[in-house]
Amino acid sequence: MQDTGNTTYRDRHKPASDFATREEYLNHELNIIEPKRWRINLPFRDFGIEIEDWVPALAATIGKIVMVAAMAGAFAAQFGLDAAFIAENVRFEMLIAGVLFVVLFSAILNPRSNLAGTHGPMIPLIPLIAAAGGHPLALGILVGVFGLILSLSKGGSKLVTLTGEGVRGGLLIFLGAMGTVGQIGNFGKWGDSIGMAAIPFTVILITIGIYAYLARIKKRWVAIPLCSAIAGIVAFTMGAPFEFVTEPGLPNMSPFYWWGETTGWKLGWPGLSEYIAVVPFAILAVAMWSPDFLGHRVFQELNYPKTAKKVLMDVDDTMTVVSIRQVVGSLLGGANLASSWGTYMIPAAIAKRPIPGGAILTGFLCIVCAILGFPMDLAMWEPVLRVALLVGVFLPLLEAGMQMVNDEKSSQSAGICIFSSALVNPVFGWATTMLLDNLGFIGDKARSKTLSLMDRLVIPLITFIICVGSLALVGQLPGIPALL
Repeated sequence: MQDTGNTTYRDRHKPASDFATREEYLNHELNIIEPKRWRINLPFRDFGIEIEDWVPALAATIGKIVMVAAMAGAFAAQFGLDAAFIAENVRFEMLIAGVLFVVLFSAILNPRSNLAGTHGPMIPLIPLIAAAGGHPLALGILVGVFGLILSLSKGGSKLVTLTGEGVRGGLLIFLGAMGTVGQIGNFGKWGDSIGMAAIPFTVILITIGIYAYLARIKKRWVAIPLCSAIAGIVAFTMGAPFEFVTEPGLPNMSPFYWWGETTGWKLGWPGLSEYIAVVPFAILAVAMWSPDFLGHRVFQELNYPKTAKKVLMDVDDTMTVVSIRQVVGSLLGGANLASSWGTYMIPAAIAKRPIPGGAILTGFLCIVCAILGFPMDLAMWEPVLRVALLVGVFLPLLEAGMQMVNDEKSSQSAGICIFSSALVNPVFGWATTMLLDNLGFIGDKARSKTLSLMDRLVIPLITFIICVGSLALVGQLPGIPALL
């Protein structure tokens, strides 16, 4: 039972030696932390930093390097920018994340807001954005503005509340399964490209054995550093090519350099027409946030003790932080499109750690990697990258989804969610199934009867129309040309 009274975390903290197991100590820590929203929170006064916090910090740093590099690379390909632009912008984004937002917001000002990461599902849409005449700065500003509107109206948390267990489970299973298949497929292609197809097979086989053993002894929280390290060692021993190429240094930090006519992006500042061109893409980006944020909070709910309500990620606060980070990062010149940071939250939840301690370590690692440069080479090396994403993100997603599908009603909703997600994408699947589930056509019909007309029909229908309409505008509905 949680009994905090008027005492502080420092007063309630007990040494790990007072507990029979490490898990009991970590659960106690989750129960005694009471993060203050939009006020100063300090390490060891309001929260602790434990060795387990290094796991999500490492995973988040690897994920950040990889995802920002992918996004910057996608933009660079469309606007004719070279590899030097990508490396420089990734470095810049690592500093923006580490200095301005990870530590300042998610550790100090509001430890209930998850870290602002990268919006991976938007990467395939970047060619369409460029073809429509969109400008990266215009897109970033509008995503931030629309996100603030959603967060300040409490729309994000409302949508999470209206998403039933079966829909959540189906969404997580689909994301986990598709991500797992995709990572293994990409790893295999890399092995074929270097003429060493045996390396991916061997690395994945060893990873399966290690991950299964860690799950058995309930130590999955060490899977990311352990499996990634072993994957790198095995691949290098088998002859996989690797070398450090990125030298230490700092990026140019002037927005006028990045948004110059002949420097940085070489695009100049956006005009009105370029803002208009990105409106549907910005709406779609924000529409994708709710299922993404939902999936991350679910991991906390599954792994934290039921009494630890005060350390659960606040969806609206996270949307606020992500929106602010998006506007500021874009104005400074970064290529990142922001979302809730999955490669941080998922391993943090599995390790039974709250947000702030690991956030400080993540910020530190981001800054170190940006300045040194060469750690980014290791994080983006295929064996390390693929295994880290597999054991840190996609396998846990798959497992969590399966845990939530525990009866006939939830399995029905989950099945329809997977079906409709496969038809278009997870945004379509989530919006469609949430509407059907809340109307009582599928899933728990008794739950539907307890909802008000607003919750049962109006909000899910508006969400469906916005999501499907945005997908139609940018040509993401199969067989239907873009309406834009």
